[in-house]
Amino acid sequence: MATPLRSGILAAIATLAIDQASKLWLLDVFDIAHRGRVRVTPFFDLDLAWNIGITFGWLQDDSRFVQIGLMVVKAAAVIALSVWMARSRSMLAALALGLIIGGAIGNAIDRLVHGAVVDFALLHVEIAGQDYMWYVFNLADAAIVAGVAALLYDSFFGADAVKVP
Repeated sequence: MATPLRSGILAAIATLAIDQASKLWLLDVFDIAHRGRVRVTPFFDLDLAWNIGITFGWLQDDSRFVQIGLMVVKAAAVIALSVWMARSRSMLAALALGLIIGGAIGNAIDRLVHGAVVDFALLHVEIAGQDYMWYVFNLADAAIVAGVAALLYDSFFGADAVKVP
């Protein structure tokens, strides 16, 4: 039977591999940079965006100082999350932390290789003739969000959660 740590490490590796493979395929094979926005479904498009900032495009500053600062913060977060994962007894928490770690490393690789995070997924809906769009994101971002949601679930409903009468 797999231990929580082993499962978390495998989740991180799988997340990182799928994230980087999707970006490599979209950039180098599908050539999304030259195609422009591609409608996949009525609510989902592929649309290349280079995010030099952080979540939701905050800190849109491409100065070397800001980029190095973001990488230092990200490295510290990955180390802290890795320690948490190594100490976790909960399978769900370890898997969730693996998703977050893999996603964070995937986006960090983008920053090192491209100088920005490669975002490409755009969800949108049309209501009464008005098009509402979510931020452009990638699979690493989706893994991070799923990991945070799973951690919240585990903290409230998991076996080790503090039960209040």
